[in-house]
Amino acid sequence: MFSGIVEEAAKVIRLQKEKENLHISMECSFVKELQIDQSISHNGVCLTVVQKDDKSYTVTAIKETLEKSNLGDLKIGDKVNLERSASLNGRLDGHIVQGHVDQTAICTEVREADGSWYFKFEYEPVQDDYITVEKGSVSVNGVSLTVVNSRDRSFEVAIIPFTYEMTNFHQIKPGSTVNLEFDIIGKYIAKILRQQQGK
Repeated sequence: MFSGIVEEAAKVIRLQKEKENLHISMECSFVKELQIDQSISHNGVCLTVVQKDDKSYTVTAIKETLEKSNLGDLKIGDKVNLERSASLNGRLDGHIVQGHVDQTAICTEVREADGSWYFKFEYEPVQDDYITVEKGSVSVNGVSLTVVNSRDRSFEVAIIPFTYEMTNFHQIKPGSTVNLEFDIIGKYIAKILRQQQGK
């Protein structure tokens, strides 16, 4: 379980294909604190540490993950948003993020707003309950954000300078693919309503 508060945008240093799996090696400032079998959110995808040394660690993304996320598009040197799992005795500063990416979206517009940025994302819902609501929560590349300008197949988020610099949002441009995780509470409500309507 995560909160969507990114700790670091870390650099990809190695990518290794093995059959349909992809081993991703990262450099980050807290690698010495990591343990084998620990869960970390990578652009919103929960992956397990399978190997580590003093400077880097490795996780493995399987075919299912690569098909539903942007991790298969990674290149050496790319920045990936990292978050370690939430502590039960800490504050939930973002929102409940499971680390289970629902689908990807495409950035269609980035515009500056005198000190901040608006990013617009478009997506084709793969399920009826993959929706956003105005002022609701959404995870984009693992970042907990508030939705603005919610539409049926698009939404915008407003990004402050700190988030822009400390996450990989500074690398996102029109045409970039991002990972989406829709609000789990909203998904449950949408499913309950569908069941009540007999759909």
